[in-house]
Amino acid sequence: MNNVKAFFRHVGKYARYIDYPLVITYIMICLIGLVMVYSASMVAATKGTLTGGTPVSGTYFYTRQLMYVIMSFLIVFFMAFFMNVKILQNKKVQQGVMIGVFLLLFATLIVGKNINGSKSWINLGFMNLQASELLKIAIILYLPYMINKKRAKVLSNSKVILGPILLIIGCIFLVLLQRDVGQTMLITIIFMSIVFYAGIWVKPILKWGGLIAAGGIASLILFAALGWLPAYLVARFRIMTDPFHYESGTGYHISNSLMAIGNGGLFGKGIGNSVMKLGYLPEPHTDFIFAVICEELGLIGGLFVLGLLFFIVYRAFQLAAQTQSYFYKLVCVGIASYIGSQTFVNLGGISALIPLTGVPLPFISFGGSSMISLSIALGLLLITAKQIKMEKRAAQQRHIDIPRRY
Repeated sequence: MNNVKAFFRHVGKYARYIDYPLVITYIMICLIGLVMVYSASMVAATKGTLTGGTPVSGTYFYTRQLMYVIMSFLIVFFMAFFMNVKILQNKKVQQGVMIGVFLLLFATLIVGKNINGSKSWINLGFMNLQASELLKIAIILYLPYMINKKRAKVLSNSKVILGPILLIIGCIFLVLLQRDVGQTMLITIIFMSIVFYAGIWVKPILKWGGLIAAGGIASLILFAALGWLPAYLVARFRIMTDPFHYESGTGYHISNSLMAIGNGGLFGKGIGNSVMKLGYLPEPHTDFIFAVICEELGLIGGLFVLGLLFFIVYRAFQLAAQTQSYFYKLVCVGIASYIGSQTFVNLGGISALIPLTGVPLPFISFGGSSMISLSIALGLLLITAKQIKMEKRAAQQRHIDIPRRY
């Protein structure tokens, strides 16, 4: 009984510092995702089209996603109320996380499970672990820690963090070897966002970035002309130009995705009434779930989901501007770039704005590794918000305690 009372006293003590708008937004978007996973997968699951031809229960994917959501809620609750901020800046913890993720990425290349051409998953039995999702969190913690630790020297001499940067680049290369272009691109965006915000290599990037980008595009065109690019990559770029021209072939799924988005109109056809999820979209519960959302909930529903995601990104940047801790500033920027870039890449892929890369929609798409990784990122935001409020309260208390002089 005493332990239970101590638990509730601890929770009550820190409850006043929790960023409830952020929590409510997180819960809402996870519950919307849970409903949409069930709606998008229930028919396909009973036909076996999502399970290698083996029919399963209509609640098969919903039940698993519910388990992932519950696990994620517990993680966020623990982080918000019980995690000490000092542990994030512990040298041994930082080194342990990076070494552990590096070993997981290496192990994935050896014993990983090949899904849709990418060898990115380790089968744990109850779920498939994607180490690249954990790498995002590791970078968001490790890089800000190293930059903050050597802040006095890093701006004048970026070589002081060359070791950590080479370690991260090595991890990104392991992800690329898994043939996961989407995750490689997202992790690179997170890495570069933190570096750029910290002020490292800003002048060289601005000076040479355009030339490098132009050279990269020219190289892609040359490789394509010489036939050196993989066929699947060439097809994805070709589809972007006119997906309906290739509707009967490689553009089939993108064309159906665009039709699903258009079919929903303003208010949608209603939950469960999507037509395109009935075999016309390859992964209606993961990569193409936003197309199903638009078809069933319409433009209004789609914009509402995007509004929730935008609020989390906006709040992350807002917290970065409020905190005095350089470490937390960079962590918040990393989280904002994580959620923002992943949302853009998913929506851009299913709308033919950019090549389709198979990236899930944050907090919405089916998947345990993605949900847990994103929830840890959300937990880090809550820790930051809590620390800011506690520091403000402590400053106010010190001001009150200072005796006035007359």
